[in-house]
Formats: sequence, C-alpha cells, structure tokens
Amino acid sequence: MLAGIRHGAKLYTVDPRRTSSAQWADGWLGLDVGTDVALANAVGREIITTGLHNRAFIDRATTGFADYAATVEPYTLEWAERITQVPAGMIRELAHRYATADRAQLCWTLGITEHHNAADCVFALINLALLTGHVGRYGSGVCPLRGQNNVQGGGDMGAIPAKLPGGYDLEDDTERARFETAWGARIPPKPGRHLSQMFEAMETGQMRTLYCIGENPAESEADAAHARAMLSGLDHLVVQDIFRTATAELADVVLPAAADWCEYDGTVTSSERRVQRLRKALDPPGQARPDTHIICDLATRLGHAWGRPSAEQVWDELRSVSLKWHAGMSYQRLDELGGLQWPCPAEDHPGSTLLHERLWDTDPVRRGTPAPFTPVEHVPPVDELTEQFPIRLTTGRVLDSYNSGVQTGGYASPLRRREALCIDARDGARLGIADGERVLITSRRGSVEAPVRYDPTVRPGLAFITPHFTEQVDTNLLTNDAWDPKSGTAEFKATAIRIDKVRAEQASRAGRLAVAGE
Repeated sequence: MLAGIRHGAKLYTVDPRRTSSAQWADGWLGLDVGTDVALANAVGREIITTGLHNRAFIDRATTGFADYAATVEPYTLEWAERITQVPAGMIRELAHRYATADRAQLCWTLGITEHHNAADCVFALINLALLTGHVGRYGSGVCPLRGQNNVQGGGDMGAIPAKLPGGYDLEDDTERARFETAWGARIPPKPGRHLSQMFEAMETGQMRTLYCIGENPAESEADAAHARAMLSGLDHLVVQDIFRTATAELADVVLPAAADWCEYDGTVTSSERRVQRLRKALDPPGQARPDTHIICDLATRLGHAWGRPSAEQVWDELRSVSLKWHAGMSYQRLDELGGLQWPCPAEDHPGSTLLHERLWDTDPVRRGTPAPFTPVEHVPPVDELTEQFPIRLTTGRVLDSYNSGVQTGGYASPLRRREALCIDARDGARLGIADGERVLITSRRGSVEAPVRYDPTVRPGLAFITPHFTEQVDTNLLTNDAWDPKSGTAEFKATAIRIDKVRAEQASRAGRLAVAGE
C-alpha cells in the first residue's frame, strides 16, 4: 500500500483509531466502533444518488440491485454522520473517489470481521465493489488481509464446518459422494460446529472431549474465564502445538508438534489464493514431530493403516479430490513457477490471477452465475454503552506480535512497550487518571488491572488494548463472546467498559509484582 501511495494512489483509512496507516492516508474516517455497515451503506447511497454507479456492469453481471438500492436509501450522509461520527463531507469524498477511480480496492482486516454481524460487514463492502464494478479487474477487487500466512490455506483444506477440501459444499450430495469414494468412508452430511458452537456444546455437556491443534483458546477466546472453565471441565483434552501454551497446561495429553513452516515440507496459501512451497530447513527439537506424522500415527492406533505419507503424497491426495482448485498444482510446477493461484484445474493451466474476471465476459455462458447484491442493515454492538459502562474498548494487534503472543511473546522487539490501556488524554483528565497510572478495567464479564497510556491515536470515549501479553494484562477476560450467526466470529472489537482508579494499597502491590516480574 505504501508503494502504491508513492506511485500516486490515494488511500482512505476507515478505523476508530488514527493508526499508522491512517497517518499515511489522504483521508481518515474515524468511525465509532460497530458502525461499519452504516458507513458502507451511506457510501453506497451517495454513489447511487449521484449516478456514479456502474449501471452497465450491474445489469450484466449482478442480481438484486433494486433491493440493495431500496435498503440503502435511508442511509443519508447526515444520518450516517450522526451514527458513525464521520463528517458527511468525508463520507461524500470517499464515495466519489472510490466510484470514479479507474482502479480501486477494498481491503479489510479483523476490524471488520470481529463483530456480532461480521458477515454483514463484509457483504456491505462487497456490495460497494459490485456497485462500481471494482471487482474482477487487475488492480480492483476486495481483499481480506490475513494476520498470518496460511489462514486462507486452512480454509481451503476444509477447516470450515460446512466445506470439504477445495471449497466444495458439504451438503452437496454429489460432491460428498465423490469424497466418500476417494476416502473409503462415510462423511456426515450435516456441518460440524465452529469454535463458538463448540464452547456452547461444552457448556451443555454435548461435547466432552476436544483435540486442539495449533490453537490457544484458553487465551485467545473472548470471555476467557468462561472459555477456561469449559476447557477445564472436559473429560479429555488433547493439545498438539509447537509451544506449551496456556491451553496445553489444561490438557490431559500434549503432543509436541514441529514448526512446519521451517521443520517440515508443505505448502501455504496466501490471501490472493497463491499456493507456495515450504521446505524443511531445521530438524524439530526434542520429541516434536510434523503434524501429519502425529495424525497418521494416531490413525494407526485407532485401527486405520494410513502409513507415513510424505508431504508431497498428502498434497497429491488433495489434488485428486480438489479438482477445480488444486488439480494442476504439482510440487514440480509449484517449485518451477514459485507458486500458483487457484483455480488451477489442470497441469497445463497457468493458474488464475483474477478470481472474478468472468463477470466482465460479454458471453453469458462464459460469464456464468451473476454476483448477488446482499442488502444488510446497521445493527449496533451487542455490548451497549451505559452509565455503568460508558467507554468503548476495542482490541487489536500491533505490528510485531501475533494474537495471544504464543509465537511472538518470547522474542524482544525494539517496537515493543509494556501492555497498557490506551485512552485519550481528555478522558484521563475527566476521570482524574494520570498517564502511566494503574487502573481497574471492568466489563460485564470481568475485571483486569493495567497502566494507562495517553495515546493520540484514540478519541474521547474510546480505549484500545492488545491481547498479546496475558501475563501482563489478561485482556480477553473483558471481551464479549457474542458471535455472528453467519461466521461464528466473536465480537472482540466492541466491549463496553468502565475505568476506575486503583486504591493506593492495590497499586503499590501491583507495582511490586511488576518489578519482580521484570
């Protein structure tokens, strides 16, 4: 993005905080947390009412435009300014710049998807791309930016309850039968549970055992106290991971895994659908073994002779069932070409740089199924602001750290500072709290202590903290586990809190503990 700016691109950043990205931007839309749909619908309405929508593309390649236009009609600039706190003029400027640009991309991260209406937030952005024709063309599109390098690949391999490897719908009887034939086993036609549903099933007693691979829900789940209670109450918990995480500490069995990105061979898939090879550089330490070796040995113990297939053999098995996406991606081609983008259905196929290019084809047969508009409405966060909980807490990552710090917390960084609750100096003055003072942060789920840091990137009424350093501040004791029914994602981004001064004796004890910890 910065390279694009240096070459003349315009950047508009939509974020409650004035982040480093916003400081590079031509425009910052500092919206209230949880008003993304309201903002996107207002942008859509402005584009339509000023006649800037791509009518030819809409008529040829989409469905549902009339319903979408009717849905966004009430979302005037003035109404959106009241709801989002973004000036109407800035919303208008963004709408006109986006609609009239020759090429434009909508990129988003967890600030869009960690809400109780996460899928609706994404649909609202997709609607804007369809409205303007900014999709399926080089330099235009919608792009979810991942926090780690193989999030896309995990989903592509079938780690989604309603999907089979290669993106096939589990409930498609024809495709499911093909997988059953290949695997020699019956596949239940009903989708499994996503993570939020698993914790609900633990609470009702429907789920009594868990096999957890490469995940640390004891620290990364919203309402962490509830998550830890559920994990502790299981009859049997198995954790397979590269570090002894907080979740592993609760486990009955821990299976040490290799760091497959450098201690075994394999592939990863980026957000642009590019599959690339990984090659072993180091031997795994101690008893750690590659994930596939552990899983295949477990299958053997359970009476199924899977043997010890190589990484390439596992990949070729995937290619044999993922006929549309991966069939043409042999290890040899991935090595020679430095990666391929799916769909790549045959070994003479070059891969697909653009996923939705067909929408521009003038031949209706080649163009295929139209892309649907999905009208969505603004719904505020579940955790309401009240007199008792008047401040909105939003959580997020910083540049040098991953989610719960499992992979990054053990390393020093010149960018790193001790965990703190970032607030606006005006809120600090109003509450009588000094910069650096330790405070008690309370939500409807729990309380934690943390030092305050005056931060010019946040606005009055907003607070920010990361989940990276549980040993310093156990942030997810505060966050809300209300989840989106379409995606299963919890609402990490919108917690209602209050901030109280810590009594002198508490602050003194906390200071002694912090010094001892250092």
